[in-house]
Amino acid sequence: MKKRLLLTTLTLTLMTAFAADAPLQSGIDLPNMDTSVRPQDDFFTYLNGSWLKTTEIPADKSSWGTFAKLRDDTLPQLRGLIEKAQAEKAKNGTEPQKIADLYASYMDEARLNELGIRPLAGELNRIRGLKDKKGLPILFAHLAQVGITTPYGVGVRQDARESTRYAVYIGQSGLGLPDRDYYLKKDDAKLAAALAKYELYIAKVLTLAGDHNASANAKKIVALETALAEVQWTKVENRDPVKRYNKMPIKQLTDLAPGYDWGHALASTGVANKVDYVIVNQPSYLTGFAALLEKTDLATWKSYLEWQLLREMSPFLSKDFADAHFDFYSTELTGVAVKPPRWKTGVALVEGSLGEALGKLYVAEYFPPERKARMDELVKNVLAAYKSSIDNLDWMSPATKVEAQAKLAKFTPKIGYPTKWRDYSALVIVKGDLVGNVLRTANYRHQRMIAKLGKPIDREEWGMTPQTINAYYNSTMNEIVFPAAILQPPFFDAKADDAVNYGAIGAVIGHEISHGFDDGGSQSDGDGNLRDWWTKEDKANFKAKTDALVKQYDGYSPLPGYHVNGALTLGENIADNSGIAIAYKAYQISLGGKAAPVIDGFTGDQRFYMGFGQIWRVKMREKQQIVQIKTDPHSPGQFRTNGPVVNQPGFYEAFGVKPGDKLYVAPEQRIIIW
Repeated sequence: MKKRLLLTTLTLTLMTAFAADAPLQSGIDLPNMDTSVRPQDDFFTYLNGSWLKTTEIPADKSSWGTFAKLRDDTLPQLRGLIEKAQAEKAKNGTEPQKIADLYASYMDEARLNELGIRPLAGELNRIRGLKDKKGLPILFAHLAQVGITTPYGVGVRQDARESTRYAVYIGQSGLGLPDRDYYLKKDDAKLAAALAKYELYIAKVLTLAGDHNASANAKKIVALETALAEVQWTKVENRDPVKRYNKMPIKQLTDLAPGYDWGHALASTGVANKVDYVIVNQPSYLTGFAALLEKTDLATWKSYLEWQLLREMSPFLSKDFADAHFDFYSTELTGVAVKPPRWKTGVALVEGSLGEALGKLYVAEYFPPERKARMDELVKNVLAAYKSSIDNLDWMSPATKVEAQAKLAKFTPKIGYPTKWRDYSALVIVKGDLVGNVLRTANYRHQRMIAKLGKPIDREEWGMTPQTINAYYNSTMNEIVFPAAILQPPFFDAKADDAVNYGAIGAVIGHEISHGFDDGGSQSDGDGNLRDWWTKEDKANFKAKTDALVKQYDGYSPLPGYHVNGALTLGENIADNSGIAIAYKAYQISLGGKAAPVIDGFTGDQRFYMGFGQIWRVKMREKQQIVQIKTDPHSPGQFRTNGPVVNQPGFYEAFGVKPGDKLYVAPEQRIIIW
């Protein structure tokens, strides 16, 4: 009876929103397939092979694929909204005025070239005027408030063990390269070359800023950053939310980092007298930082901070600074040789500064309400499939299942756009003052963050703008969030049969839900608190599965000499594998026992998996691929396709995968979690 009721509940599908006489499309991008490749041997290339052969990465991009193309398609829409705001000449202090004037201040290259480095004079004088190390805590705090990298960061987030209150977190920071490996892996010729170029880049920028000892200071800066890298935690170590949670009274910080004036540091940050404890993410790093602070001379610290200021602000200065920044961070690190049109980076600046103000305009113009309604229904179906799946797990005990169901029941979906838009009234934007606008925007964000302390949790807040091509799970909120811009083909196709939509956006929904149950998210309960709700035996069963997944992805290599880090990518790999498994179950339930139509020669099950494989289509420059391997918790696109499908029984049935096929894995070796 329960099964029959569940089926009845879920037979409402996306198709109900379509006109009865509208012919459904498969949603499969047929011209970009390569049917000379067998799906049983390489599903990613079978789906995307012609695209891979014929597509060139745009000259101004480090990679190109589904996400990048949708982003590029969205930019002209956002530009049109900005230019409309400019034409309206809105009243001073309004959001349209701020959008228009921020964009105009960025686009006026002639004025920036005329000003040179002068807009940073105040900040440079503040650094250069420092008399002794006692002033460093206050200087670090000030620079952090205006968006400049310092050796550690102070942030305000929900307390991971008491999610009904905000807490202050302190964590490692301070590097100008993407990962500590760039400093420490001396046996990797490509990383070593990047580090050498980084030192030359520092010297060039310091010279532009008037430093007559630029080469010597650049060498000292690299040495300092290398020393910081040596005491930092790895990205794999930082994935453990329990190890990162180290709650302590403020006075204990002095024991952790002897000699550092945390009183002045936190007072200058704005959190003094608002909290009586902090949460330290990497305690050993703070100890290492304090030792470095003591043994490194003041002149080196001043050069380091001047460099961090120039590094962060170069894109907003004159052409010589902006070009140097592009030459290193885009060309040297990611392989991009051509600058994007300035209007694109101008739009990105507006998004980063006034994202929800621009998003409000985007939603009104480009996000029809019916699309949100369809997504609501799909999310409900996938959540229901998870509920059913938990009940039927053979590796989880009844006690843990009760906890898992309780957590699932408390999931909060957010779709499209916020119900309460961000208030930008405190942010002052002045036309013609680009650097000032950037610094004030960073300070606005900082003050908004600090103001949360002592207040109730804002459960209406979003961590992404509506125009973002992405989605996320937030463990302390126990929420899944899907911005408006991702709800378009190939993720969501209103003209397509349900199969491809379940395989694409359905798998993305399942992916985000499963983050609540991955190796990190599973350590939090339904209220967002870190709490061990697993039995000892269930935890061991889960670890056996995740250890096998680490081993599977460790075996993938997108470049000679560079392998996927199965431990770093574990959470996302769990989500990819679980998301497609649950979306498949949701799709099967949605059919209500009826056979899916054959469209374009493909069955419903085939189109489901093809919809999944299409969304991970991507090409990447070699240098960007190295950055991704070192820093990104997601696996490369080809392994986000081929990696999960080899573990899905439905894939074997849909495409007749047999022993001897390259994607065949024996049933007992398939890693099935949900």
